[in-house]
Amino acid sequence: MARHNPVGWFEIYVQDMPRARAFYGAVLETSLEQLPSPEIEMWAFPMNPEASGASGALVKAPGVPSGGSTLVYFVCDDCAVEGGRVAGAGGKVHRDKMSIGEYGFIVLAVDTEGNMFGLHSMK
Repeated sequence: MARHNPVGWFEIYVQDMPRARAFYGAVLETSLEQLPSPEIEMWAFPMNPEASGASGALVKAPGVPSGGSTLVYFVCDDCAVEGGRVAGAGGKVHRDKMSIGEYGFIVLAVDTEGNMFGLHSMK
């Protein structure tokens, strides 16, 4: 049995953050909370760590397009380990392991079908 569900986080990439926040806030009747991040702007959907399902955020990041760009993050012990397996499995690493501040580390990768996905770890 798995020790956790595979998806731990999602990101919806946007170009106009105020517009996207207004849209999701109106549709879901909720407020998003800004998360401090060193290189990107992130606004998280409300989350309850005790509940099932993954939480996520709207993200504005340089060089990452919006319009169909939703990123799923897989939970890892050390995302560099899984990131190191990507090329050997036929994919490519888009961004090597990078810090996202107090929220840990991520690797961005592209699978064999052209889909970008993320790997996340706290170390």
